[in-house]
Parts: sequence; C-alpha cells; structure tokens
Amino acid sequence: MRPLRAVFDWSALAANYALARRTARGARVFAVIKANAYGHGDLKAAEALRDADGFALLEIERAMELRDRGFRQPILLLEGFFSPDELAAAEAYRLSVVIHCFEQLRMLAAARRRGRLDVFLKINTGMNRLGFSPSEFASAWAQIKASAAVESVTLMTHFATADEPDEGVAAQLERFNALTAGLRLPRCLANSAALLRYPETHGDWVRPGIMLYGASPFPDRSAEALGLKPVMTLESEVIAVQSLQAGDRVGYGGLFTAPHPMRVGTVACGYADGYPRHAGTGTPVLVNGVRTRTLGRVSMDMLSVDLTPVPEAGVGARVTLWGEGLPVDEVARAAGTISYELLCRLASRVPRQDR
Repeated sequence: MRPLRAVFDWSALAANYALARRTARGARVFAVIKANAYGHGDLKAAEALRDADGFALLEIERAMELRDRGFRQPILLLEGFFSPDELAAAEAYRLSVVIHCFEQLRMLAAARRRGRLDVFLKINTGMNRLGFSPSEFASAWAQIKASAAVESVTLMTHFATADEPDEGVAAQLERFNALTAGLRLPRCLANSAALLRYPETHGDWVRPGIMLYGASPFPDRSAEALGLKPVMTLESEVIAVQSLQAGDRVGYGGLFTAPHPMRVGTVACGYADGYPRHAGTGTPVLVNGVRTRTLGRVSMDMLSVDLTPVPEAGVGARVTLWGEGLPVDEVARAAGTISYELLCRLASRVPRQDR
C-alpha cells in the first residue's frame, strides 16, 4: 500500500472546541463543519463533538444526514436555502437558516407552511458578500417580523478583517449596533478570529471554524501559542533516495540545482494528493522528526526533500508534511497560501486513519 495517509486526532478537535467554549464565556458555540469539516470529514467531526451547542454548514443534504443520525442540537445553514424545496426540507428537519436576500424572503412568503423556522437575519456591515445592506435592513426586518413562518430571529454579520489588528471590526460592529439599536434579539457575530481577539463581538452565539481544526486564524500568532492542537497530520515515507553531485538538478524544470554532493529523498505525496504544487524549495517538512525542506517542483504523485540534516534517513523514513510537530500554518505560509486551503484540498485518494 502506498505509504501516504492522513491521521486524525479527534481528541484534539474536542480540546479545541472546549477552548472555544471557554473563550466564548457564556455564548453558545456553533461548530462550523462546512467544506467537509475543512477537509477532515463532517460526520466524523460531528461525532467527535456530540455535545456541541450546535453545528453550522452549507449543504442541506449534510444537515439532514446529521438529523437522521440523531443530532438534535441547532443546525445552521450558513447560506440559507436556495429553492422552495430546500425551504420545505429545512422546516421538516427543523434546521436554522440564514436569510440574507429578498429572494429568500419571497420564497418564505410564498411557501406553504409546514412549520416555523429559526432565522438568522444577516446584515452586510462591510464584508459585501451576503447580507442586507444598511438601506435594506428596515424592510427586511419588517418582512421577517410579519412572517408567520418565523419562530425566532437571531441577528448576524460577518467581519472582514478580524484576523488583522486594524479598525475594521470596530467599524463594522458600530454599524451593526446602530442598525439594530432597540432590537432585543440574540446575536451571532464572531468567527474564530473575532472569538479569540475581540471579546466585544461574542454575543449569544459564536461560530468558530479554522481554530477547531488546530490552525491559527492569524498570520502573526501560532496555533501553539493560542493553545490549539492539530487534528490532521499528513504523513508519508521516503520511497527512494538519490545521491546527487554538484550541479545535478531535481524534478520537472530542474528548479533546484545541487550546490554540492547531497542526498535527496523522494516522498510519496504530490499535488494530486492535495499538497500544493506551488510550494517551492524550502517549504518545511519533517523526516524522522527532523526539520528539513522540500526541493524543486512538486510533482503529481511525489516531491523531493533534502536529507542533509538527516544523514541516517533512507527508504522507509517517516515524513510529516504537516500536522503534529509541523504546523499546517507554517507550510501554508511557505507555499504562499493559507491553512484553510491546504486542509480543504486533501484529496479523496489519500487514506484516512483515526489515531
């Protein structure tokens, strides 16, 4: 069997959720398991978090499956419903829905009632993706308030720069508070970054995502410093060793040239497995627990590593691409991307194993 595998520590997921709950200081915590739980497996993640206050995701089919598996806590559809059929299913399965546009309100008004919905009314305070603009909010709120289909309303927004130490969050929060002044309704505002950095945003519900999986939402603070533990470890082995002379080149395009005689290990992992092709020479990797670097261009099924710091390493040496001992955030930075992308792009052909 090809030695590449993704190993999951579900106790780390539970520990990260517990940290989110402590940080929230009384606010209830949605575990965000969208994008297949950031590549980790949404059903596995939900099972590891059976006592979560609620779950948040995108696809109604996945939410329905959680209900069928016995999950009774609130399940929030972060983009709401896309058709009248989905609206009917949300009512039947008692799903909470985000409403962010007038088209959804029209579907809500036209639908035959099967039940009443818990609605999260989304306000666009500056992100400019989803949500009613400040000029639209009064009309949207009036329609929601008059609807016989609505059981409860929670006010919601999303911060564009909570991962950065600037004034953006304060400005968005001020705009949100001005629009909703006088409305004594629950609030759901904070993602991972806001939860950790801006306690004034906690409200009644928080919705952490990336921090649950042991990665940092901040470019300037490590997951370890935040007390987070990696859930996914991507690991493989050296499957061949090449002895190079000075001037020999490595991989497609010969992007790395050996400056002196050296040993290079070939590792069973490539961009078809989800490792970034654009990760250039110098991206960190562990071989037998020793830090070294990738060399040259990542291939579809393989990549090359420098064995100079690990002279005893040969075929069969263990390689950690990210995870335990090597934060995914660090690999992402070296590859010019973010941890979210690396975790979400784990390919289906990579075998999965629970620790």
